[in-house]
Amino acid sequence: MSVTAARPSLLSNWRTVLRTGNPPDGVLDPVSKWLVLTRAAVLPMTLTAAAIAGLLALRDGGMRPGLFALAAVGLLLAHMSNNLMNDLFDLDVGNDTEDYPRALYAPHPVLSGLISRAGLARAALFVNLIDLAILAVLFAARGWPVVAFAVAGFLVSVAYTAPPLRLKKHGLGEPSVLLVWGPLMVGGTYYAAMGRVGWDVIAASIPYSLLCTAVLMGKHLDKAAWDRPTNTRTVPVMLGDERGRAATKALMVAFYPLVVVLVVVGWLPWPALVSVLALPQLAKVWPRFNRPAPAQPPPKWPIWPLWFAPLAFVHTRRAGALFVLGLAVGALI
Repeated sequence: MSVTAARPSLLSNWRTVLRTGNPPDGVLDPVSKWLVLTRAAVLPMTLTAAAIAGLLALRDGGMRPGLFALAAVGLLLAHMSNNLMNDLFDLDVGNDTEDYPRALYAPHPVLSGLISRAGLARAALFVNLIDLAILAVLFAARGWPVVAFAVAGFLVSVAYTAPPLRLKKHGLGEPSVLLVWGPLMVGGTYYAAMGRVGWDVIAASIPYSLLCTAVLMGKHLDKAAWDRPTNTRTVPVMLGDERGRAATKALMVAFYPLVVVLVVVGWLPWPALVSVLALPQLAKVWPRFNRPAPAQPPPKWPIWPLWFAPLAFVHTRRAGALFVLGLAVGALI
């Protein structure tokens, strides 16, 4: 009786973390804690990128499902590791403090007491070691190019916050996301599945990576008031609030004509056009990008002071899901 009653509670806890990035009330179970530490709420963006690669490979024929699955798991683990390392490096360089947004919209792993700094470092190392084992298997099957994709993604991810490059601080964080969630994730996973990759696949990876970049742009819009005093020159800080919001809208809207162009040239299957059904979702969030963020959160808004990031995320989730659906239909046809 007690075991049966506990299951819905655990599932509810996990749904809370995955929906809001915040822990549920009460005692934190180990799975919920891990989901909070790794910021699992944003992992669907990486899962979508992996699905895009797999469906493009399935369409082209000759993929090895086992290698694709291994590469997809590696991507998810790499994203977890990246989130853990970002929190570690931002803490070490003094960027993350108790009054910085990272510790306001969700618990910071160390500052909130969820885990020690040493424990956070061990967690990142543990995930990276698993990823290294996966990479060794993929290398044995596919050779050095798959290593090049993986190492490039790892280096860019580490350099995002870690000294000496600290890409985020110099306006290069947004281009790095465009590169990682597009050519590196999709191209690398496609190569692992197929043993080859062409420019058509690289081009097909760009529409979704634009949406992922829009999410980061939204997050940096939300954090701009904290980033300016520390000379963290994200793209929204350099552009200013109004132009930063306009650039984020441009990234979101560019997804649609680019999908159409890629369908016309034959690099995407025609069912990918189902992505345009996400336009109503864009229409819902669009007006909120026309004006600055509100001074106070709406009732029950779970991740304040983030405002533009979750708006961009819900659009990315809808458009990405429809894009994957179109690719799935195209692969079946």
